[in-house]
Amino acid sequence: MSKEDNLISDFDYRIIAAFFAGLDRQGPGDDAQTRRALSFIDGLPPRPRIADIGCGTGRQTAVLASALDGPVTAVDLLPEMIEGLHRRMETEGRTEQVTGIVASMLSLPFAEASFDLLWAEGSIYNIGFEKGLTQWRRFLKPDGFIAVTECSWLSSARPDEMVFFRDNFPEIDDISGKIRCMERAGYRPVAHFILPDSCWTENYYAPAAARAREFLATYDDAPLARHFVERLEEEIEQYRRYGHRYGYVFYIGQRTE
Repeated sequence: MSKEDNLISDFDYRIIAAFFAGLDRQGPGDDAQTRRALSFIDGLPPRPRIADIGCGTGRQTAVLASALDGPVTAVDLLPEMIEGLHRRMETEGRTEQVTGIVASMLSLPFAEASFDLLWAEGSIYNIGFEKGLTQWRRFLKPDGFIAVTECSWLSSARPDEMVFFRDNFPEIDDISGKIRCMERAGYRPVAHFILPDSCWTENYYAPAAARAREFLATYDDAPLARHFVERLEEEIEQYRRYGHRYGYVFYIGQRTE
């Protein structure tokens, strides 16, 4: 069973959707880092076909659409995320350019070799880094590109207590291990870089912590909502203690034959 499936079995789907739909970002990131990742991709056609997998409400989708001026297909498992994506694209004036689809990243409704660029910020871990890279490769055109963020060790030192990481990031590895994985999956590594601390603290955890207080009040501190928030608080605390040892890394690769 994938983490994507566990997400729904561990928590009531409505709780997850309600919480994350209220956030501008559903994970660590930054518009500047999305554009930085794009800067390493050379050789796309004038109007590339793009798929944003696990798009959430589309903060990075909007950056991709603006930067590349090609058709974007944005996919998320939760209908509420796609509703948020549609609202964002209406505000941005990009409803003709961006199409939102509710679908599982395990069974994407794409034809083979239909995209020039696959994008996945903060989402590939749901099915596994190598599994996602391997399964999604067939949707890329020859010499197409993939760009994903993945939690990776940034230091040889490990936290004293590893239960949180085994439970939440079972495939965490150092950067060189992730690059080898990308090569095994059939890509030529193009570039990688570490997301700055502010992508976690300022852009994700600060808004998420503020949202948690409002969220608990809305649900009258119901046990399911409290449990959800407690897990979020644990995640924030782990990053406060050990964020210098792990973080998100952008990995960019090009499909090989």
